[in-house]
Amino acid sequence: MSEPENPIEAFRRTTASTVRAIAERDDITATFAPAGQGLVGSELRLTMPARDLPQGDVALVRGEADSAALRLRHHDAALHAAQRPSAQAAREIFDAVEQARCEALGMRRMVGVTSNLDAAVEDRCRNRGYVRAATRDDAPLSEVLRLLAREAISGAPPPPAARLMVDLWRPALGADVMQDLTQLRRDAEDQEGCARIVRKMLNHLDLEIGPEEDQPSDDESDADGENAEDQSSEGESQGGEESADSQAAMEGQEGEASDAEGGEDMGADADAEMMPGSGDDEAGQPGQPPDFGDRRNAQAEDLYHAFSEEFDETIEAPDLCDADELTRLRQLLDQQLAHLQGVIARLANRLQRRLMAKQTRSWEFNLDEGLLDTARLARIIVNPAHSLTYKQEKDMDFRDTVVTLLIDNSGSMRGRPITVAAMSADILSRTLERCGVKVEILGFTTRMWKGGQARERWIASGKPGNPGRLNDLRHIVYKNADAPWRRARKNLGLMLREGILKENIDGEALLWAHRRLIARSEQRRILMVISDGAPVDDSTLSVNPGNYLERHLREVITYIETRSPVELIAIGIGHDVTRYYRRAVTLVDAEQLGGTVMEKLAELFDEAAPAAGPARRRRAG
Repeated sequence: MSEPENPIEAFRRTTASTVRAIAERDDITATFAPAGQGLVGSELRLTMPARDLPQGDVALVRGEADSAALRLRHHDAALHAAQRPSAQAAREIFDAVEQARCEALGMRRMVGVTSNLDAAVEDRCRNRGYVRAATRDDAPLSEVLRLLAREAISGAPPPPAARLMVDLWRPALGADVMQDLTQLRRDAEDQEGCARIVRKMLNHLDLEIGPEEDQPSDDESDADGENAEDQSSEGESQGGEESADSQAAMEGQEGEASDAEGGEDMGADADAEMMPGSGDDEAGQPGQPPDFGDRRNAQAEDLYHAFSEEFDETIEAPDLCDADELTRLRQLLDQQLAHLQGVIARLANRLQRRLMAKQTRSWEFNLDEGLLDTARLARIIVNPAHSLTYKQEKDMDFRDTVVTLLIDNSGSMRGRPITVAAMSADILSRTLERCGVKVEILGFTTRMWKGGQARERWIASGKPGNPGRLNDLRHIVYKNADAPWRRARKNLGLMLREGILKENIDGEALLWAHRRLIARSEQRRILMVISDGAPVDDSTLSVNPGNYLERHLREVITYIETRSPVELIAIGIGHDVTRYYRRAVTLVDAEQLGGTVMEKLAELFDEAAPAAGPARRRRAG
């Protein structure tokens, strides 16, 4: 008798069949991943449900699958690219309404699709805090218009978790915009007609659409990856669509990194002047990093600064997620760790042996007093002229050490890279704790995609020139250096949560981690950065020089590497970070991360192995 099919596998197979039926595509397969990943080629990667398949998880996964399937069926990528606005804010709304159109067409025909998509919307709104929206600033307009367009076309009201933010915006939109939404219902089957209506609606919202000639010209490549790319600029899409868009987010960041590289030559000559003007006064005070806006030879508009720091936050991981969700995410991480437990355990044991060897006692030989060195008695028998030699135990001077692991929590880390980073941080924390080395685990991202409340304030101020950083920082403390691993283990699962990973501003994150290290009392402080590319924040880069964030990152790295007692090392995943960091390594495959982290730390400890003290002088015979 054959064994009964695993419930998870049966659910995956059924979901894949449903996707193929809705999308009318026979080549689509479905798999599960800890944080989803959306459609990658012909493979749909969905969020991993709990083992007992609770109803909430089932509805969420089905919502992701239905969203992706309806987009495959009703969306023409080339047509969308031809109509898509070039201005950022308009592009986000245009993409959001198009996704709403695809989903609403399915909701019209299939009642079950409505409940599945509602479950995905509910999950997204709760994860991103929209249920607590107090003002319109707390809810992005693109998300609201997506829900209103869905309501107008399908007739289904927003689910409960989304009603608050929709009600906040509805009175402010005006009669013209509401009329445009009504027209969408009439032309819902016509993608091109809907695109014209949305562009008219953008004019009614007084949003810049951008010149026609600025439209993307690589329609072919856009068509190939449209399932992801159309929504990557929004970054606030639901369920399966957001997961699919993570691929485009990677491509977008790669593009920004390339643009930054293009400006590298132009700024190379200025690198020598990027060191702070007041650095000489501060070189002896590593706890007070210089103000990187104080470059006396730089133009005023080039100085790095933030338009507003009021909305930045440093937050503990448990404050971003309720306890039950954090437990579920930790279980997902444990499932991933189970597959690599043997390999990583060997790496961890190897690192532990190397560190413990430096902390244990050793011997001094060729002394005139102490314990008789019996290993050298043979030479006395051979030549009685030799004198007896003695040995004594001595303690190694193993300096107190703290290691900070600073992990890039940007959108392009979604999927396998962030999962492996979380696993590596978990293993590293456990291993070093056994060796008496303290570990701090930090993450850096932004609170919103494409600018947050700082950008809204800049717009309200009349868009002054050279505004500096226009996004709100989110720095996450997963584990404090003084917290034992057992208390912080759940927090690492937060990295697998959808909606956490957004954009990355590396320079300020490095300064933040550096300040925390400098305040520590340990004799040796190591900062290890895990990232997958150059800093990227579209909101900031759209109104500042193209190398604005990259230049600031270089300044911070130069300061830490040349003037700070903190030892800095970087690991790049899929991108060359050796052009930024003096001590760095680049990985092609995220699977190499665990072993590389262990090996690089072992090398650092080997480099710092204290030289044996001078042996006691032999007394004159």
